[in-house]
Amino acid sequence: MQNTLIEIKEIKKIYFSKREKTEALKGISLDIKEKEIFGLLGVNGAGKTTLSSIIASLLKPTEGDVLLHGQSIYKDISSYRRVIGFCPQSQNLDLDLNVKENLIFAGRYYSLGKKEINNRMEELLEKFDLKKYEKASLDSLSGGYKQRFMIARTLMHNPKLIIMDEPTVGLDPRLRRVLWKIIMDLKDEGKTVILTTHYLDEADILSDRICVIDAGAIKAIDTPKALKDKWKSTNLEDTFLELIKEKDKPDEK
Repeated sequence: MQNTLIEIKEIKKIYFSKREKTEALKGISLDIKEKEIFGLLGVNGAGKTTLSSIIASLLKPTEGDVLLHGQSIYKDISSYRRVIGFCPQSQNLDLDLNVKENLIFAGRYYSLGKKEINNRMEELLEKFDLKKYEKASLDSLSGGYKQRFMIARTLMHNPKLIIMDEPTVGLDPRLRRVLWKIIMDLKDEGKTVILTTHYLDEADILSDRICVIDAGAIKAIDTPKALKDKWKSTNLEDTFLELIKEKDKPDEK
């Protein structure tokens, strides 16, 4: 039986403006297990990016708590950030540094020693086929290699939990499959991965469990197979559409 790594307890996130209040998350509660790939699915504006940003400690919830091994992350947020890695959808690249220099900087950011930085960097350069580009500027890399670098940088401090926000968006099918293999390898290495994606086939193949969020609330959490069986679907896309279609129905008068 897998141990629980992260517990999400009644998380609410409310955005206020002069004219209105927007409830992005409406009391989300769920557990994320060690050594699993946990898929977060939802249409644009459903709340999945808000939730993943809260788990990544980039946003603070309006109400609720996030627990790591049963302890609130907000009691020692610095220690929590040392065990997580966040790979954002937007490629926030430092173009003034080459590939190798960027990885060294990432290691220093997490206060790794020089030997540890060099060993980890060489390991990741080989793992992600970046060795031949170690002195290249990041803007000279193709989209696929930029994404490989993003993941390598995320892993420099060897985090236990990796949060990936749309990691394969905009990539061709061949490169998507390459990154799928990388994500599955992370699980085999004992990592926990939170994956937000719009690609239903990707979530179906990669995820041990899937959480469907709609309008800030959880619609379902289960394995892809269990969800498809429950909704008598042969693919996850049909299941997903069934789960969220209620809100698209016109109100009866």
